[in-house]
Amino acid sequence: MAAAALGKVVGPGDRVLDVPEQGTLRLSAGLTTHDGAVTSLKGGVLKSTRTGQLFLEGRQKRYIPAEGDVVVGVINDKHSENFTVDIGGPFNAVLPQLSFEGATRRNRPNLHPGDLVYARVVTAHRDTDPVLSCVDTAGRASGFGHLKEGMVLSCSSALARQLLGSPTAPVLEALGSGLQFELAVGLNGRVWLSAPTAATCVVVANAIAESEFRTPAQVRTMVARVLSRLG
Repeated sequence: MAAAALGKVVGPGDRVLDVPEQGTLRLSAGLTTHDGAVTSLKGGVLKSTRTGQLFLEGRQKRYIPAEGDVVVGVINDKHSENFTVDIGGPFNAVLPQLSFEGATRRNRPNLHPGDLVYARVVTAHRDTDPVLSCVDTAGRASGFGHLKEGMVLSCSSALARQLLGSPTAPVLEALGSGLQFELAVGLNGRVWLSAPTAATCVVVANAIAESEFRTPAQVRTMVARVLSRLG
């Protein structure tokens, strides 16, 4: 049933599909359940991740947090037990100070307002602030935590999902063949980028921005042309 609905364009409040009687239904951004059906909370195209989680891909500028999302956030404030973090949503998120690998009450992360973090959304409800964590389900950092130096660029949620997808996005595969850089991609439309030189950061940022509406072949040609200029 869900597979047949993939690719369907829906508007806010539309009935997307019936809740299946068997199996597990996993919903992400833009979807909820009501009266035995999956209902859309916004306009978009119904898609599925490689793990079978359904989501709506749209072009809205405001990010709506969903459980399981990975995000790039900016520390807004520091409190005795947690940090408040701007993730670009309707409300700030809460990041407990003990939600870091190796953190204890005596050994807490030394973060300050303006610092960047890569985190995952562990709870997201309409009536409460989202809660973040900088460890995976096994309690390991796994790439989450403080993002030092680098730069941040903005992109659409659709492009963010492309960059996080498997197999590797064509633009990242092409850039990685000739340049050294690190990325942390958030589904909130923020991408943290770090490279040995500022010039490399600019090249990678521009290539990512220009790749969104190009075919894989066009992306490879574009990146090859850029790399040839760098010599």
